[in-house]
Amino acid sequence: MTTARENTRQPQAARRRGRRPAGADTRAGLLAAARDVFAESGYHNATVRAIAARAGVDAAMVNHWFGGKDGLFAQAVLNTPFDVREIIEDVTADGPDRLGENIVRRFVATWDGAGGSAFVALVRSISTHGEALEFLKKVLLKKLLPAITAAAGSDRPDLRAALCATQLLGLGMARYVAEVQPVAAADVEALVATVAPTLQHYLTGDLGEPIS
Repeated sequence: MTTARENTRQPQAARRRGRRPAGADTRAGLLAAARDVFAESGYHNATVRAIAARAGVDAAMVNHWFGGKDGLFAQAVLNTPFDVREIIEDVTADGPDRLGENIVRRFVATWDGAGGSAFVALVRSISTHGEALEFLKKVLLKKLLPAITAAAGSDRPDLRAALCATQLLGLGMARYVAEVQPVAAADVEALVATVAPTLQHYLTGDLGEPIS
């Protein structure tokens, strides 16, 4: 037999055991839960629903805070500071003719903003963290660059995306990992002026004979 006081406590306890409200601790809770779930299941098998359930929040909060599974993995496991959807919108906002400069400006500003250490950590994690390589290939070659090459409206989009990837990864390695001078010390606009034309050619220029 329960007393009136016990009855009043039971709903409160039930509420405490349920999903947490979308407050200030939701983001931190999702990051912690994601690290556990990704470690247990790997990137491919981990689901947004499972991560949200572990954190005790609604699955919609993953999209709200991180833009989806990719963004959550980037920040929880690789500590990389970006949202794929937001980058695509930002880079393509000015039309095809400015894609090259927008890509370089955003790439450098993003990784510089993280002190360069996040790019170094990402590169290092590729050799020890299988999901890191899968993530990098998926984001660069299946999401970011295909969306950008589609905005360019040119032929051979897969080749153009791959060529852009080589340029960006090379720039990142030179600036943040090997710290090759003067690239490592150059300001953003200097890199835009020198690197963007190559990217723009990859995106909208004549690539010559197809690579067999």
